[in-house]
Amino acid sequence: MAASPVDPALERSFRGHKDAVTGLTFNPSMKHVVSSSADGNVMVWNFKPKLRPYRFSGHKGAVLTVAFSGNGRLIASGSADLTVRLWHPTVEGRSAVIKAHTGAVRSVSFSRDGKLLLTGSDDKTVKAWALPSQRFQFTLAGHMNWVRGAEFGPDSCLVVSCSDDKTVRLWDVETRACLHVYDDHFGEVHAVRFSPDGRCVASGSTDGTVKVFDVRSGGLVQQYANHTGGVNSLSFHPNGQTLLSGSNDGTIKVWDLKEGQQFYTLRGHSGAVTSVEFSQDGEYFGSGGADAQIMVWKTNFGHDLGAALVEETAAEAEAAAVDAVAAAAALVEVPAEEPAVSAGAPLAMNYAEAVAKEAPEAAAGAAGAPAEQAAPAISASAAKGIEGALQQIVGQLDLVAKAVANMEDRLGKNEQDIG
Repeated sequence: MAASPVDPALERSFRGHKDAVTGLTFNPSMKHVVSSSADGNVMVWNFKPKLRPYRFSGHKGAVLTVAFSGNGRLIASGSADLTVRLWHPTVEGRSAVIKAHTGAVRSVSFSRDGKLLLTGSDDKTVKAWALPSQRFQFTLAGHMNWVRGAEFGPDSCLVVSCSDDKTVRLWDVETRACLHVYDDHFGEVHAVRFSPDGRCVASGSTDGTVKVFDVRSGGLVQQYANHTGGVNSLSFHPNGQTLLSGSNDGTIKVWDLKEGQQFYTLRGHSGAVTSVEFSQDGEYFGSGGADAQIMVWKTNFGHDLGAALVEETAAEAEAAAVDAVAAAAALVEVPAEEPAVSAGAPLAMNYAEAVAKEAPEAAAGAAGAPAEQAAPAISASAAKGIEGALQQIVGQLDLVAKAVANMEDRLGKNEQDIG
């Protein structure tokens, strides 16, 4: 029987914020999940039950965004107080302050190597800061309204940003030039993310759509319009084939990018879903909401889905092969005077079994037996039918082999991405 991918399952939920959750991120070691909130605090939640969370206070306004560095040694948070804080994830919660912008800081993101921090602000700019020195590096200016999100590409050579000016912009880090402006949305763009391989960017808008663009060509690759409210947050699974979106309609949607369709719709928050994020290994994802709650979900898809598809393809091919064998057996002509099977036995004796059974008798009587007593011949039409059935079996087995090979290739690439 073919396996089926298991639905995502709610693993844990955390309550402690006094206002809407605005962002969340996972510790790479999976020991903690960190959240930011409009209540002005950053909270570090332990995965182990019975361990109390840490509350980091210091911002003088709503905390609008949060991110963990790739090595797990720093947490960055951006606030309506115009500052960025860099926290050490310890009980003491020590932090350094960067007076980053002249407007609220709505986006913080680390480069993959952890040497740069990217910030986006209501002052319409994106800025980069060197770490650990915290020295200002450069500004990317061009948006005409608040910058809602900004992120480095996987190799840190490109930056993507989104804005309330309804555009997504692609930037060259070395030249500081804007390489492309994606203006396909009809509403403010509140979320933008690079795919893990850097070939695509996904954006979410108040127009309720999620769009996926090709980085090289600048073309629109996919569009999803199933949300009934604005899209606030996006996250790619590490395999690059699945995308999460969180919306004002109170749902989390999981999109299958390979097939270009919706995979799941999840409900749990009592209001808008303000933030979604996959863990680095893709085994979990988190969601934060206007209900001040953080939910951690077990993914239960990704690699499991690929294995299920292989098994399903193999099972279908096996069933087709069995049908073909049955059809071939039905074409074998057996003499009426000698039943091919005893009463109550299965009727699907195939040609090979019939020949094997009659071969000893044919050999014993070959010296003097009349020709009409030899093993019955198979008619030309029956032989042709058997040949067609066997070709069908071979074709189905080829399909299985190709499906397994393709899936092994996909899983191998996924392991490289995650590694």
